Amino acid sequence: MNEKNATKACLTKDDLVDRFRGIGLREGQAVMVHTSLSRLGFVIGGAETLIRALLEIVGPEGTLMMPSQTWKNLDPSTGVHGDIPTDWWPAIRDHWPAYDKETTPAVGMGVVAEVFRKWPGAHRSDHPARSVAAVGKHAAYLTEDHDLRNIFGEGSPLDKLYGLNGYVLLIGVGYDKNTSLHLAETRADFPGKKFVGESSAIRIDGRRQWVTYTTQEVDDRDFVRLGQEYDREANVRIHKVGDADVRLLAQRPFIDWAVSWMERNRA
Repeated sequence: MNEKNATKACLTKDDLVDRFRGIGLREGQAVMVHTSLSRLGFVIGGAETLIRALLEIVGPEGTLMMPSQTWKNLDPSTGVHGDIPTDWWPAIRDHWPAYDKETTPAVGMGVVAEVFRKWPGAHRSDHPARSVAAVGKHAAYLTEDHDLRNIFGEGSPLDKLYGLNGYVLLIGVGYDKNTSLHLAETRADFPGKKFVGESSAIRIDGRRQWVTYTTQEVDDRDFVRLGQEYDREANVRIHKVGDADVRLLAQRPFIDWAVSWMERNRA
């Protein structure tokens, strides 16, 4: 046996159900999930098993939501395609596939989020770069009317989760992956808040179009520091599920605290 694998946790669906219930996940909750599957250890059945376990816990009255962002569908000048020649940019703007919520794969969200967006009964929002997917009682409500310009603010999927007194579940990832902090950015009043033009390929009346829209600029550079301070002040318990550090946060008090923190600490 490979010595590295011998040190990993080996988890079944029943193990996951037991451990996640043990940290406070409950039937009927609406939960935004961010996960790194590999951090858990060896999950028998992989992403499918984890999703089945979480859905079993929240039950038919609950809802799971995950990011299914397609951020490469942004202007190449933003650097989303890495170090490519600038003379390729016009071709990308002319030919990048229009977002299709049924087929466009998530980018950089992990294998669990990619499997989840295709789950039976899954709903996915229409934003061409910042979509979310959801399964469960409130899935249609959370994903509908995802405004092109108002990505994370009032009426967005994250704001709707706030209204449902939802939760954030971080599995093997830190606050730098906590998308709900972008909701706090939209609510906080700080001098450096900026609005930028973003462009994406979308389909309008059956035709692919490259559309530019104005939205608030996101900035995650202080998310880790913010999270460290929240852990201390709110006495957040960091649980262990398999090999992964796991946090389960009530979203509303977390966002309210983060808004105040940003207003004190952002220039």
